[in-house]
Amino acid sequence: MTRCAVYAVPGLDQGAPTVAVRLRDAVESWYSEHPGITVDARRYGFHATLKAPFELASDVTISDLAAAVSAFASTRRSIVLPDLRAASIGSFRALVLGGDAVETNALAADVVRTFEPFRAPLTDSDIARRRPERLTPRQREILHEYGYPFALDEFRFHLTLTDALDGPAADIDAAIGRHFAAFDGADIPLTSLAVFIEPDRGQPFGIHSIHPFQEIA
Repeated sequence: MTRCAVYAVPGLDQGAPTVAVRLRDAVESWYSEHPGITVDARRYGFHATLKAPFELASDVTISDLAAAVSAFASTRRSIVLPDLRAASIGSFRALVLGGDAVETNALAADVVRTFEPFRAPLTDSDIARRRPERLTPRQREILHEYGYPFALDEFRFHLTLTDALDGPAADIDAAIGRHFAAFDGADIPLTSLAVFIEPDRGQPFGIHSIHPFQEIA
């Protein structure tokens, strides 16, 4: 079954600022140079999740979703991802925001709520895959309401760099530091949203459509 997602991908749209394009290129080269620790990261593609992957409701199509995302983006100004830096999120490594995340979090919450009518209800197996027994009560509440436990007040913007790592990873952390040194503390413009699709469970996600914001901040 096809799934869709709404992602934030710096440097993806035509005319994106150079620093954002350079960051995307740097992440893509990181993935290709470290295939053993980026299997899932490469399958999902370089992105930050806004509306997590979901199956479409029975009364809408991917074209409907893309048109709605385009309309949404056309009314929004671009934002800046402030003070980007590498960090650990559990056993993963990612680029996160070191600066004020209020604007980014507000965008993510608006995306989650706006496109909720396009999401099909979770199945029992969908819920089981999320291991609800390991979630907090608030995360379980968000899971059942919006299909993904790490949204709204549980959201943390991040651009994934690795899969889950086993044990100490000082060498990987050092490699990340070297590879992304030029972007440490950088402010990265986000100038569009993207709709990605997964043709079937377990297959690589691909870009369906790119939707620029109204103007560059």
